Amino acid sequence: MNANELRSLLHDGKRVVLGTCIVSPSPKWPLAIQNSKLDFVFIDTEHIALNRETVSWMCRTYSAMGIPPLVRIPTQDPDDATLVLDDGAAGVIVPYVEQPEVVRSMVGATKLRPLKGARVRDALKGEMLEPELQGYIESHNANHILLTNIESVPAMENLDQILAEKGLDCVLIGPHDLSTSLGVPEQYDHPRFLEACAFILGKARAAGIGAGIHHWLSPEKQMQFIEMGANLLIHKADAIFLTEGLQDQLREIRDLLGQNQESGSSGGVTI
Repeated sequence: MNANELRSLLHDGKRVVLGTCIVSPSPKWPLAIQNSKLDFVFIDTEHIALNRETVSWMCRTYSAMGIPPLVRIPTQDPDDATLVLDDGAAGVIVPYVEQPEVVRSMVGATKLRPLKGARVRDALKGEMLEPELQGYIESHNANHILLTNIESVPAMENLDQILAEKGLDCVLIGPHDLSTSLGVPEQYDHPRFLEACAFILGKARAAGIGAGIHHWLSPEKQMQFIEMGANLLIHKADAIFLTEGLQDQLREIRDLLGQNQESGSSGGVTI
């Protein structure tokens, strides 16, 4: 799958696209991920310590394998968005968006490149571009995907305006921050949290925008988000799969050895 195909699926909702969060930059990882038949990978530079060169190698490797990389940047700075696109990202995820103006500036960074300065500001205000330049801009940015994290009460209050920004391709729920903003931290079965998810996902799909969530619940519980309208799922993370698999196998070995069991971490994350 290429980036343009992924973007089209986000808008038309013909099927749910599936990915996972990749924490490890190991060169062994891409082949293992390729065999998993994922539609995309999520690379997080907001909470994970990955330098620019490493992220670029990851992006270009996964892209070459037909797995579009979606990169969450650490800030709402448009320069960070252009940076990861230069480094090979198929899409940019903007963290903790609450205002439509942030989306607009990111549209300039991802859909109007390489316009800069006053020229991009004028274009965002609706100033017409020369026909040749307009065609170049559309071609140059045809494969760029723009996603915004919706993970707070103020974001929900401004959701209609956020969704109205032309150039936005998908909203992505951040469960940990959303549950915290709602006053029910990490209570993912709480009615307030589930109502908020249904509100965000439903609004996005009604606007023809992709609706996504990154969660680490069991597959059975993930289905509730599909019923709410989600058509993008980021399921767990490589670190979680490693932790869960290792704990299960060690537990089995200790059972066979007759050793006492000690409870361990579930491998949960809060990214």
